[in-house]
Amino acid sequence: MTHVRVRLFAVQRELAGRRLVDLELPDGASIETAWLALVVEHPALASGRTAVRFARNGVYADAAETLADGDELACIPPVSGGADPVAGGLPIIELRAEPFGLEVLAELAERLATDADGAICSFIGRTRATAGTPAPGQEAEAARHAGRSVEGLDYEAHEAMAEQILRTIADEVRVRFSVDRLAIVHRLGLVPLGAVSVAVVAAGPHRDAAFEAARYAIDELKARAPIWKAERFADGHVWIGSPARSGPVEEES
Repeated sequence: MTHVRVRLFAVQRELAGRRLVDLELPDGASIETAWLALVVEHPALASGRTAVRFARNGVYADAAETLADGDELACIPPVSGGADPVAGGLPIIELRAEPFGLEVLAELAERLATDADGAICSFIGRTRATAGTPAPGQEAEAARHAGRSVEGLDYEAHEAMAEQILRTIADEVRVRFSVDRLAIVHRLGLVPLGAVSVAVVAAGPHRDAAFEAARYAIDELKARAPIWKAERFADGHVWIGSPARSGPVEEES
């Protein structure tokens, strides 16, 4: 038999009522087989299959891949933003539980920029009052809160995997735009209305590359990083997002 530990996040964690599930599977079992065994134990998860992606030992994996004894299988529900289109301690990649405000831009610019950089481009994401697009399976709950103002966002992440993917995105920025100095800082936990949830700063010799680098970084973060958010209302919450991409758009089959 093959022992696999399954990690659940966000809406799946709530539906199953737990974060970890241990499975005993036949030798040679696939990820899809593990999912089917998981659904037997927790039938409420079944309806979300089309929106679920998988990660085997911290790396996105196809459902047909064979599992080995001791593997960790992460079930990745729709990620927070959907799929809209170095030496010196760089890049700066941080997931912070502590609040930060607009001052983070000055902090990151100071840590990144050198005398060779003629451009610093920054992006701030913050909690807005209007609701976003509900994750698959959350439509009924979203309808219950229709017309109400969002009071805050609650973020959680597969932290080790998220940091790895953000570093991969930073590597892609370096290759595509020749921008080496990039910072991505994301909040975890409860972020109140109007507060900052994510900051991206790119520094480079020229503005066009810095703009493109910052835009690429936030777009790919939203589409690929295993970071989830729930919109909180006075009497409930709704998970937001779309199925995760496993790589840049051109790599998708």
